[in-house]
Amino acid sequence: MTTYDSAFGYVSAHGAPLVDLLDPQPGEKIIDLGCGTGAFSAEIAERGAEVLGLDGSAEMIAQAAARHPGLSFSVADAHDFTTSESFDAVASNAALHWMTRDPDAVIARVHEALRPGGRFVAELGGAGNCAELIVAMQTAWRVFGLPEPDLPWYFPSPAEYATRLEDGGFTLRLLEHADRPSRMVEGPDGAADWVRAYASGALAEVPPELVEPLLARVNELAAPALRRESGWVADYVRLRFAAIRKPDGSTPMPEGPL
Repeated sequence: MTTYDSAFGYVSAHGAPLVDLLDPQPGEKIIDLGCGTGAFSAEIAERGAEVLGLDGSAEMIAQAAARHPGLSFSVADAHDFTTSESFDAVASNAALHWMTRDPDAVIARVHEALRPGGRFVAELGGAGNCAELIVAMQTAWRVFGLPEPDLPWYFPSPAEYATRLEDGGFTLRLLEHADRPSRMVEGPDGAADWVRAYASGALAEVPPELVEPLLARVNELAAPALRRESGWVADYVRLRFAAIRKPDGSTPMPEGPL
């Protein structure tokens, strides 16, 4: 079992795959929170850990179970899920920023699911994530006289999320907030396809006859910052962290390398 002293002491968050930061060990029990179609769960399982993938979407869980029949998946809301046993780690990849209703409730559920000393390792969109894309959306909506689009994401600052973790009973060991420009793979139509993929709820509120001209304007507004000769690039900013559930009681946690 990973000790308090050695946990995360040897891993650089920047650039390393999230599964390396998690460092799953054979026989460990790990939750993949917001598992989607199960790709990250499968990476964890390849290291020999027992994985339980949780996601609020029944459709996603059905796809995950079909793609990875040897793994365990269950439909669960991250804000109120419970477990019948304690886990060694909870991991989450590109999912926490969709859990907007009550971030502190999500952290509390993770804390409850972990054994004392258990690891919480995740990557999510951080403050500034998709800023150019969001400004292009908001401007286009205003140009067409539409109400401000309802954005479905929570992109916290490092300080904000660190405080939430510490207040939620965790000791933070690693925290990184970094730009990660990424090629858009949602479709050939750049920012417009990105909006279709990730802000479909906002589009649903738009009169049908305005959708295409609205998305064309989003592309026009986003292109100067995000379109390259090689294709469109999303202005991602990622927040990555590794934390440990504090021991129960008042005994201080041994200090380890940062």
